[in-house]
Amino acid sequence: VSAEILNEEGESLFVICVHAFNLFVFLHTHTHTHTHTHTHTHTHTHTFSAPPPPGPESIAIALYDYEGINDGDLGFKKGDKLKILQESGEWWRAQSISTGQEGFIPSNYVAIDSLETEEWFFKGVSRKDAERQLLASGNKMGSFMIRDSETTKGSYSLSVRDSDSQSGDTVKHYKIRTLDNGGFYISPRITFTTLQELVSHYKSECHDGLCQALTSPCLSPKPQKPWEKDAWEIPRESLKLDRRLGAGQFGEVWMATYNKHTKVAVKTMKPGTMSVEAFLDEANLMKALQHDKLVRLNAVVTKEEPIYIITEYMEKGSLLDFLKSDEGNRVQLPKLIDFSAQIAEGMAYIEQRNYIHRDLRAANILVSKALVCKIADFGLARIIEDNEYTAREGAKFPIKWTAPEAINYGSFTIKSDVWSFGILLTEIISYGRTPYPGMTNPEVIRSLERGYRMQRTDSCPQELYDVMLECWKNKPEDRPTFEYLQSVLEDFYTATESQYQQQP
Repeated sequence: VSAEILNEEGESLFVICVHAFNLFVFLHTHTHTHTHTHTHTHTHTHTFSAPPPPGPESIAIALYDYEGINDGDLGFKKGDKLKILQESGEWWRAQSISTGQEGFIPSNYVAIDSLETEEWFFKGVSRKDAERQLLASGNKMGSFMIRDSETTKGSYSLSVRDSDSQSGDTVKHYKIRTLDNGGFYISPRITFTTLQELVSHYKSECHDGLCQALTSPCLSPKPQKPWEKDAWEIPRESLKLDRRLGAGQFGEVWMATYNKHTKVAVKTMKPGTMSVEAFLDEANLMKALQHDKLVRLNAVVTKEEPIYIITEYMEKGSLLDFLKSDEGNRVQLPKLIDFSAQIAEGMAYIEQRNYIHRDLRAANILVSKALVCKIADFGLARIIEDNEYTAREGAKFPIKWTAPEAINYGSFTIKSDVWSFGILLTEIISYGRTPYPGMTNPEVIRSLERGYRMQRTDSCPQELYDVMLECWKNKPEDRPTFEYLQSVLEDFYTATESQYQQQP
């Protein structure tokens, strides 16, 4: 008897087969998916949201080791029990049960809920990210995770790595249903009191209708430690610039060390690029935008010029440079589509927050070691005071990425970002080729006014080119939302099959 496989909406008789993306390529990005290589631990907050605030007399269990590196921190070992004294955002005040010592702890390194201490439980992970993580290098057939259901609050889904001759490595998802008395089941023929019992049963040789017997929990790196408490405007002396990663029109980017212990990226802005007041106003908005697919803004140095912008460090640098590298050139089409989906996800968050990027292109996307794409430099374009950049005739103005209404009337909206996203898709599919090859900026402007659009290349699937053309609709209101683009790109390879047996 085959267990029923369902999609997240609970529609019966579907299995979603996802083409394995070549995730063995571990990347060098300008984001921070932490340099800790895969260990058999896992991240509980794959977004930047802190766990729910603890109740009175909450006891938390440490999920990882933590060395107290800032003044007032409390160090601990994995498995230690900690009494939570006060919840304050990403840092909680706690007391060690064993030593009695008190101090601040990173809230994403501990769990209040005993379920979260299970290596196989991944809190807050989406279906798509479950697929990305299970298909990553180091996992094998039968690697699995249980995660919160995206569509049914309070329910869970089981995601398992499988393989078949037609589509290679895939991930299958099973809905875990709940009984009125609190139990759980996948097939109603057999029910379990706890999720732990369910996992034990499906680990046995008799995998009872699942595609595979469950083997080991999905591997995952240690989460990124929250930025130091209350360290927003930091002293310039606290940073050691270690290696210059690149130079742009308005400054340089460095790999740096903060307070001798934290690896960061530092963007140094050329004096006169922007006013400190305008920058701080924008930086406070940028700081509030926190999402797994956005480069995190940690701190600033603004007391005197040059202004420093301190962000998480992305090992593989910009997406543009990565795509042109030997490693990037080996990335196959499914992974290129996945990069596009990740960027659309980050932009959907910016869209939801009523923000605008204004300079969306491959050079402003950074790539982590685990090939996570994160959007950088959102909002900075608005406050740059360089006429070469702000005037459309200027040599630094990114004409080839900019929507016609933004070029002609300075009308920047989330819909002009959608146009730029269509251009970014051409950069991805061509491994970093400059848009409109062979055309000058004035030629591009004139051609667009006549209705010209970039041609499809042989390497670009027609379905992807159709997405680009949607992004390049003349009227901004006719262009799709990023939420729509995310769903189209995430499901680009989804195949539905209905050969599964009904439940007995």
